[in-house]
Amino acid sequence: MHKVYGKIDKIAGSVITVQADDVGYRELAQVTSRQGTSLAQVIRLEGGRVDLQVFAGARGISTDAQVRFLGHTMQIPFSDALLGRVFNGSGQPRDKGPVISENMTPIGGPSVNPAKRVIPRKMVRTGIPMIDLFNTLVESQKLPIFSVAGEPYNQLLARIAMQAEVDVIILGGMGLKHDDYLFFRDTLEEQGALSRSVLFIHTAADPIVECLLVPDVSLAVAEQFALQNKRVLVLLTDMTNFADAMKEIAVTMEQVPSNRGYPGDLYSQLAARYEKAVDFEGAGSITILAVTTMPGDDVTHPVPDNTGYITEGQFYLRNGRIEPFGSLSRLKQLVNNKTREDHRTIMNTMIQLYAGYKETLEKQAMGFRMSGWDNKLLKYGQRFEAEMMDLRVNIPIEKALDLGWQILADSFEAEETGIPTKLTSKFWPKKSS
Repeated sequence: MHKVYGKIDKIAGSVITVQADDVGYRELAQVTSRQGTSLAQVIRLEGGRVDLQVFAGARGISTDAQVRFLGHTMQIPFSDALLGRVFNGSGQPRDKGPVISENMTPIGGPSVNPAKRVIPRKMVRTGIPMIDLFNTLVESQKLPIFSVAGEPYNQLLARIAMQAEVDVIILGGMGLKHDDYLFFRDTLEEQGALSRSVLFIHTAADPIVECLLVPDVSLAVAEQFALQNKRVLVLLTDMTNFADAMKEIAVTMEQVPSNRGYPGDLYSQLAARYEKAVDFEGAGSITILAVTTMPGDDVTHPVPDNTGYITEGQFYLRNGRIEPFGSLSRLKQLVNNKTREDHRTIMNTMIQLYAGYKETLEKQAMGFRMSGWDNKLLKYGQRFEAEMMDLRVNIPIEKALDLGWQILADSFEAEETGIPTKLTSKFWPKKSS
């Protein structure tokens, strides 16, 4: 029988404080007042003082409310019945479907021991050339998508959710506008991808504590599917909203702020989620793609800055396209020699020539006379942007490689590209007579 405490010492925002014994960090409690019963979670322990975050907010709770600790942390149900469903940040149905209560699984557990992890060796195909060809996503990788407000990062995640060659998609939305939530739900349903997806959605109108729960419930469910030998892709948007929720609660608790007001454990909190990416030996895998918006397009902002130390590269989304220069997948070399023998050569050559195209654009803008080589670079660069970088392009990597050869052949002579003869003799398109 768990103890019931009938006195609240302090109420600040949605955080309440009581004096209690034998309580664990992140333990759940029921707060009963005249307004009804609310769920709360322990967020700080200091001697006998316990701070709890009330999920629905502390409005209507008085100091004589009863606090009953439940003796366990937040749990999420798990079964195949989750597929095709939409839930809020605390795991309650948002789609008016039945409540699922079987196989309750704790959230926020430890990540897998690095010594027990399998070295990533499998490519995750997305049908997007700027990912598959130039910055290959690898199974069990953790990658952020650095972006600014207004860029189509949610549309990019929806494309990946529809096309990625994985078994299960877990989408965790944090601080979403209601329109964005409806966009994800309706798009996945129309394209037939909802049946292999589970959505945990926190909107801007929902309690802030649920925003903090979204990554944990998403990753807890992903881990259970991966242990069933499923290839799981976790898509999170937006981790800056997650960090801002941490910041807001830290301010309420009067914690000493760190860089730009964020709590001092920001790095540890982000790492605890990203490090859930894993390839289980003899089972499935978890791959994480997480949008991180950069206020003012500032990559030195604490959230993207800390993220860069944790993850294995990044995608930069600018002007509606994945930028080839800032983007990097540090694990791509583990898989891009297994796709086709020309993959690395096409990747390197096309990026080098695109860099030349950007320099030519600067010369053109400054009024310099264009040489024959400059004109070739201009023709090449325009086709590269339209046929490779445009996010609407949807082709498998084999066709993307063939298209790369065709763009090169239409813009240059084979010897101008610097590609070894053994490859040009095999792949260079033959000119029609």
